[in-house]
Amino acid sequence: MVRSPRLIEVDRQEPAAIRAELSGELAASPAVISPKYFYDALGSRLFAAITELPEYYPTRTEAAIFARHVEAIAAGLPSGLTLVDLGAGNCEKAARLLVPFAVRTYVAVDISAAFLRDSLERLQQQHPDIDMLGVGTDFSHRLSLPGEIGDGPRLLFYPGSSIGNFTPAQALDFLRQLQRAAQGGSLLIGVDLLKPVEVLEAAYDDSLGVTAAFNRNLLRHINRLIGSDFALADWRHLALFNGAQSRIEMHLEAVRAVSVRWPGGERAFAAGERMHTENSYKWRPEDFAALLGKAGFSAIQRWTDERGWFAVFLAQAGEGR
Repeated sequence: MVRSPRLIEVDRQEPAAIRAELSGELAASPAVISPKYFYDALGSRLFAAITELPEYYPTRTEAAIFARHVEAIAAGLPSGLTLVDLGAGNCEKAARLLVPFAVRTYVAVDISAAFLRDSLERLQQQHPDIDMLGVGTDFSHRLSLPGEIGDGPRLLFYPGSSIGNFTPAQALDFLRQLQRAAQGGSLLIGVDLLKPVEVLEAAYDDSLGVTAAFNRNLLRHINRLIGSDFALADWRHLALFNGAQSRIEMHLEAVRAVSVRWPGGERAFAAGERMHTENSYKWRPEDFAALLGKAGFSAIQRWTDERGWFAVFLAQAGEGR
């Protein structure tokens, strides 16, 4: 009998709470929308397409680091591993590590439970001997892992430079949560590094317009969630590097004066006014290693590509605190 993946939801956000959160973000000055709302089913697929673009270097650069150094990384891991994949999406990044890491249990964590279910079912067919669990949760504010994960040695896996969506202060808080959640295990994390501005900006504003579609799809998702009347034609995608903050910023900019309405709320936007939809901080390797140490991690190892564009860190959590 073929094993089936399990799927549970943790701290499911109720529609009223989502409406209240988005209404508050839209009313702010400037409006700032959480990037977690990118990832409805279509948004998740659009992001998967972004990772295939020639301009978007992080995914293939990180994959090359793993391909080149997977044995060295695996050498520092215990047997009988539970791999906890944070922001798993289509599970493809973790899928390449299941065999070399001798994973016994794979836990895929993502905000989009429906998208996660399909990905896990495909992966289970390929690895019928691995116990698989999908956890649908929003961990952008608080990481909560269910007891169903079990008590085996844990490796928390946070690839793709998603840590860059947090401000440095938020990143420190989140890393401290990961340190506790690892329960004495370890963390394997991808970090995007500083590089020429033209490379950075092209990665977030590709010539085919896929990233623009990904950003503007956020408006469609908001319309479904709160009943707003955003028109996609009123907004354009904008990506720029903020050197003072060491981050790429993504915005949606009104191309004309518009008024957006939703049940219980309304917001007027002037032509040229922006909604801030994402940050992606870029780190120096030594600075991120210091942040890991401050969060309670030790025995920090690092692997980078030949150009020094991207880094993968493996760090030991020690005792939770």
